[in-house]
Amino acid sequence: METLAVVLSNPTPRVSCFLSSSSSSSLTARNAARLSFSTTTAFHRRLAAFQSPSHLFSSLPSYAPKKSHKTTHIFLPHLVASLEVEQTYIMVKPDGVQRGLVGEIISRFEKKGFKLTGLKLFQCPKELAEEHYKDLQSKPFFPKLIQYITSGPVVCMAWEGVGAVASARKLIGATNPLQAEPGTIRGDLAVQTGRNVVHGSDSPENGKREIGLWFKEGEICDWIPVQEPWLRE
Repeated sequence: METLAVVLSNPTPRVSCFLSSSSSSSLTARNAARLSFSTTTAFHRRLAAFQSPSHLFSSLPSYAPKKSHKTTHIFLPHLVASLEVEQTYIMVKPDGVQRGLVGEIISRFEKKGFKLTGLKLFQCPKELAEEHYKDLQSKPFFPKLIQYITSGPVVCMAWEGVGAVASARKLIGATNPLQAEPGTIRGDLAVQTGRNVVHGSDSPENGKREIGLWFKEGEICDWIPVQEPWLRE
């Protein structure tokens, strides 16, 4: 008669096989080893289902991918929405004026809930255009950009609102209209970077600077919209 004994020990289950002397002649040592190995493997698989999750994950194979503890943080101040009231400069470029898109562009910002504090139609002189785009002076397209901005009248606007700079940038869309999302001004109304209809300040600091460049003292109007209680808590 054959005798099979199963021994379990903590923390790792273990299975051992004992054969009586009467059956030793029927099984070789190799067969006994195979039986012990296969039985142990089967029990490991069954018992794994009842192990605690922490035990299972703590015994992952050595080839399992390890998580990196290094993280990279990218902070872009001009793209982070703020809860503060900001001022931003928006300009309808000559192509937007020539195409009759002024009203459409203004309505986008009005519907968003921003407050219009300055508005004028203006023929930009070369000196002002160069000062406005002075950060791009080293670019090869700079002369062409200045020629473009001074080629016809522009509409200068000053807008105010909570997180106005970042929100306005999202309303305007990517610099390249072909990469701008549908629903944005450039995504809906423009095709080429050189004719992308509208400009918007890229930071709160530049918003104040550009409003100071394009508007004279007394041209900015400070007023309280009647809808303000429905826009801010």
